Amino acid sequence: MRLLHTSDWHLGRSFHGVGMLEAQRAFVNQLVAAVSEHGVDVVLIAGDVYDRALPGVDVVRLLDEALVGITDAGAKVVLTSGNHDSAIRLGFAARLLERGGVHLRTRVEDLDKPLLLPLGPDAAGRDALAAIYGIPWLEPRLVAEQLGVEAASHFDVTRAATTLIREDIARRAGSAPVHSVVLAHTFASGGISSDSERELSIGGVGAVPLDLFDGFGYTALGHLHGRQSLSPQVRYSGSPLAYSFSEANHSKGAWLVDLGPDGVTAVEEVLWDAPRRLALLRGPLAELLESPEHAWAENAYCQVTLTDDQRPARAMERLRARFPDTLVLGFDPQGGAPAVSTSYSSRLAEAPDDLAVCCGFLEHVRGRTPDDAERAALAAALENVRLQEAAL
Repeated sequence: MRLLHTSDWHLGRSFHGVGMLEAQRAFVNQLVAAVSEHGVDVVLIAGDVYDRALPGVDVVRLLDEALVGITDAGAKVVLTSGNHDSAIRLGFAARLLERGGVHLRTRVEDLDKPLLLPLGPDAAGRDALAAIYGIPWLEPRLVAEQLGVEAASHFDVTRAATTLIREDIARRAGSAPVHSVVLAHTFASGGISSDSERELSIGGVGAVPLDLFDGFGYTALGHLHGRQSLSPQVRYSGSPLAYSFSEANHSKGAWLVDLGPDGVTAVEEVLWDAPRRLALLRGPLAELLESPEHAWAENAYCQVTLTDDQRPARAMERLRARFPDTLVLGFDPQGGAPAVSTSYSSRLAEAPDDLAVCCGFLEHVRGRTPDDAERAALAAALENVRLQEAAL
């Protein structure tokens, strides 16, 4: 049996104001093609299918297209909800969808209800089973009582969930070998995060220890957007697309997991093509506009940090003349005059006239002194105010 582990689709998300629905549709097409090419039997989606609890109509339609495409290609789907999803809405019609090969695990009541699939006889001639369980995003305050735990913490509710799963595995293992696969949307200790994940709690309290997943044949994690292995049996698939510039160097993909009568036999990566590259550019404005080494970024989404001593005029306008998709612009002046130790309020009190006050404020908020045209405009405005006051 071959499984494809993916997560964090975040359908409906934008990238710094740029809609990503077509890029997400391109990913779905790659996924469906991979299911056919690699002979995938089950697609595992470990939460954050949507980017928000109330997705748009076109976003819901894309998920519908994805599920139809996967099942038409011959695979079943096991899907859990993440912290971005509404578990109730995502889990609607779960029993009906199950008849079409889409198995939703969004409720606490379903934690110990696996999808059971035959694996054939093991080395001892016993008919082995694959048992696929789903742990949705568990909000501790909402599920602690239902899970019978006193402390409303990520650790306690996750431990209670994995305990239920282990008890179910033990009950089934008496009659046949059971090889477990567990989907979980959580932050496991050791995972490397990026800017586009929403924190599960303040100060990292939401992290759960890796050993909560000990003993499972394979744990398919969701929440972190970088594809990574915490152990040979515990992995994050990461998001299929980059959702922040901190993911510029990520290699986006999923995990193909081969599961046989004697357990997991192989895990290998499958990669997704990115529709647009991400560029992190840094340097003086003139160098960025003139250097041929940045030509590759002209068709990329760009995050630019300018290091000029003073903020250049019309910086974004000039950058977009060469890099049309500059989405983020920052300033980190290097060199130049040493910083003035006196506070802005002190310098304001020492200003000789109103024009100096206005010029000082402009320099303070944008990091660049006014040029001659700007000083003239400010002087004209002040003179107009003086004349208006004199006429009263």
